Amino acid sequence: MDMSSIENGVETLKKDFLSFIPQNMLDTTLEYSWSIFLALLIFFVGKWIVNRVVKVLGKLLRKIDGIDEILVKFLENIAYYSLITAVILAALNKLGIATTSFLVILGAAGLAVGLALKDSLANFASGVMIVLFKPFKAGDSVVAGGVSGTVTEVTIFNTVFLTADNQKIIVPNSSITSGSITNVNANNTRRVDIVVAISYEDSIKNAKDVLTNIINSNPKVLKDKGFGISVTDLAETSVKLGVNVWAKSSDYGSLKAELLEEIKIKFDEVGITIPYSKNVYQQIKN
Repeated sequence: MDMSSIENGVETLKKDFLSFIPQNMLDTTLEYSWSIFLALLIFFVGKWIVNRVVKVLGKLLRKIDGIDEILVKFLENIAYYSLITAVILAALNKLGIATTSFLVILGAAGLAVGLALKDSLANFASGVMIVLFKPFKAGDSVVAGGVSGTVTEVTIFNTVFLTADNQKIIVPNSSITSGSITNVNANNTRRVDIVVAISYEDSIKNAKDVLTNIINSNPKVLKDKGFGISVTDLAETSVKLGVNVWAKSSDYGSLKAELLEEIKIKFDEVGITIPYSKNVYQQIKN
């Protein structure tokens, strides 16, 4: 085989290889690069505009008298996800992806997607119910979904709680609507109930007088709503007195703590005994 034959073979292979490469490769590369750039530009600029629109929407909604913060944030979430979806579709369309076909495919797969996301859809529906029926508002102390805390936000799928020890707990909306909801702050006032035990040797009348003085001297007790002190049980080792006073909901915890402390101090001063188990005494002694 001579050199010319080898050169001819190489030239043939070169032509065959080049035949697989588009002649307008540079033009094609530039065209796709420009499309990708425009798609990214549409996405990031669109996202910025969406954030601005949602922010303005929130400001306008908050100017409406009586509108709840939970409803505002819920509508902001819906507006954000709706607009950002439109931005993503516009960016995909700029890349040459047929969004109409994409939507048709999604529609055809809607049943499967719905079954796969049934929990999320249930959480969304529950979120709508919470916003519409308003069992609580932002700032309320609530017991729901196995959690006790202050409601800070209701999103499309979850409700955010802040506990007394400053823990953030996120609870699915469906868990809240599927069970009972206790709104501690639903009313402006709450009744504080305390059970006090005294010895059988002590005077019930003296104990009631001491308790009355304690109640009357505490400014957090709502005097206009009255109070009650009564014997609730003659137990095996003690006489139990039930104390009922009213307070503002915001003062409930602090008032109960103050009353308990003051009762112990005053009972010790006048010699009224609060019975306790001997086992407890042994634990304290040891």
